[in-house]
Amino acid sequence: MEIKATALDFAPMHERMEFYVQENILSCCATVVMQGQDIVDYQTFGYMDLETKTPLRTDAIYRMYSNTKIVTSVALMMLHEEGVFDLDDPLAKYLPQFDGVTVLKADAQSASDTEPAKQMILIRHILSHSAGFSYGFIEPESVIDQAYLQGGLNVLADASIDLEEFCDRVAKLPLAYEPGTSWRYSVATDVCARLVEVLSGMPFDEFLQQRIFAPLDMPDTDFWVPPEKTSRFITQYAPTDFFDPMKPGLVKADDPKTGPYSQKRALLSGGGGLVSTVADYVKFLQMIVGGGQRNGVRLLKTSTLQQMRTNQLAPGVTVEFPMWAMPGTTFGLGFALKETLQEQDPVAAQDEYHWGGMAGTHSWMAPHADVTGFCLTQRMPGFWHPFSHEFKSHVYGIASVA
Repeated sequence: MEIKATALDFAPMHERMEFYVQENILSCCATVVMQGQDIVDYQTFGYMDLETKTPLRTDAIYRMYSNTKIVTSVALMMLHEEGVFDLDDPLAKYLPQFDGVTVLKADAQSASDTEPAKQMILIRHILSHSAGFSYGFIEPESVIDQAYLQGGLNVLADASIDLEEFCDRVAKLPLAYEPGTSWRYSVATDVCARLVEVLSGMPFDEFLQQRIFAPLDMPDTDFWVPPEKTSRFITQYAPTDFFDPMKPGLVKADDPKTGPYSQKRALLSGGGGLVSTVADYVKFLQMIVGGGQRNGVRLLKTSTLQQMRTNQLAPGVTVEFPMWAMPGTTFGLGFALKETLQEQDPVAAQDEYHWGGMAGTHSWMAPHADVTGFCLTQRMPGFWHPFSHEFKSHVYGIASVA
């Protein structure tokens, strides 16, 4: 990747990222900073694996997990631009299995304590995680997540069904709330992926390849890692203490050669299935911050991206996780949005839009500062980890946009 020379000194950020590797909190880390579409800093730290301590390659392949969601959202919005559907169309217009869905009663003690939904799920609801779907692992003891696990929807362990069967199973489960009334992280983006298939008449991976990856020259982004690329695939680790993110100690969690990405899988997960490289995903980010265009290739109109960065949630509804605090955050069509600055936030963070992957691949764009940050590791879990917050804090400070 071409790096533009500037007077900015990112050494303090580099030193802090190296600290995480030296302390055995992360096995590896890569960081990218952009001003506009220009890359002004790119560094790698740590190792491909802790067993051989092979230095982290610049062309290493990462499990992107939920960074996939932004790609899927862009894909669906490309079809929206073409007039194939309206955001306020009922989902059941194209996926009829979602007609007549039920909702858990407020005092539900089991998945059978339901009532008919008063509202239909709209397409804008699935793009903004406000449809009432769930995930099955965010709150595993909850009634809704228990229903998902018992209904054969363990997205962390089972990729043996295709998107059509996946949606059939989702449609049989109750909603956590009336569509459009709340926010809950969910399988909604996998439903978006199936909708892309139905509307385009193409398998989801083929649509992404033809309409996004090939035009942007992203040759290493896919739903699996073929044998000839395995040497570039990073080993994934998990902490020895899940409740203390800063405690040193890592154990292998996924092997590049024998793990699930070593073969093609039936489930082309629009919510978390992609692998990619820094170079590939940066091209995608450059398209986004470039108003939908990169190197003369336009995927979206600037107005469409602005719409995606507009809050879609009901008044007073914000992004909430049981384990991660995101105060002042709302959600658009595929992006989380910094709507209300918190005490520790720099002024330039207003309207920042972002998302990341469970293993620690977080991208964020700050339109008022014209700065983009992208930090990656392969630690499960690694989303909303202190290393990514420190990276962001350093970048804002060094770029003098605080």
